[in-house]
Amino acid sequence: MAMGMGDGLVAAGAVGIGLRAPHVAALIASRPRIGWLEVHAENYLGGGPAVRALARLREEYPLALHGVGLSLGSAEGLDAGHLGRVAELARRVEPALLSEHLSWSVAGGTYLNHLLPLPYTEESLGVVADNVLRAQDAFGRRVLIENPSSYLRFRHSPIPEPEFLAALARRTGCGLLCDVNNVFVSCHNFDRDPAAYLDALPAEAVGEIHLAGHSRNEVEGRAVLIDDHAGPVAPAVWALYAHALTRFGPRPSLIEWDTAVPALPVLLAEARHAERVVEAVRVAA
Repeated sequence: MAMGMGDGLVAAGAVGIGLRAPHVAALIASRPRIGWLEVHAENYLGGGPAVRALARLREEYPLALHGVGLSLGSAEGLDAGHLGRVAELARRVEPALLSEHLSWSVAGGTYLNHLLPLPYTEESLGVVADNVLRAQDAFGRRVLIENPSSYLRFRHSPIPEPEFLAALARRTGCGLLCDVNNVFVSCHNFDRDPAAYLDALPAEAVGEIHLAGHSRNEVEGRAVLIDDHAGPVAPAVWALYAHALTRFGPRPSLIEWDTAVPALPVLLAEARHAERVVEAVRVAA
């Protein structure tokens, strides 16, 4: 049976899974033990059967909304219509957690199907902070901002990413969604220390952790990691997750698997592995 929803909050060390369409019927039918569910908000803006199924699962499990289309890095500001639709969905399903990405995907009214990177400058920090404040005002609550995975460097990007996120949290009161796999991927791709990255984040701001799989590609004789969410969590990412728990304390943690989505028991097994890591860190503390 599912953990009791109670007041809809996610327990500090609870492990959840990203809810994907192939698993909805199985979850409704079997109600397995799982800490919480997270969905991409944009998949539910049209209403209809999908939202009704989500509301049914909301009766059994705490729920989180994870946005992919607000484009918080857009210099032209947020799309009022899109923001309003996400805010209305949030009012309808009352999620325990609400998050978005540190990225942009809209320019001149054109929507791009990518989470595109930002240079980390004082100017871009001001743009993102203004957009986060506007989003939080629309939602009437704190938003968690997720660190991206990185594959390129800007010529001018003087603020280290953890410092940029910390400054954003101070300016806006937002929280942070620490994607441990993204940290591992980005630091590998640019020869940085992932543990030092985690240590530079403000622990009190971290409200959620993501875990996912990545792939390894050879590019001109160099291994480049790609955050593709297409497989199990790598051993090195599990180890980094343990460091994150030691650094931040227990946080709601999520298994993401978006490509080549496996059968539900495979995803639940990943969640069980995360629970064992949480328990091992707790015992060692």
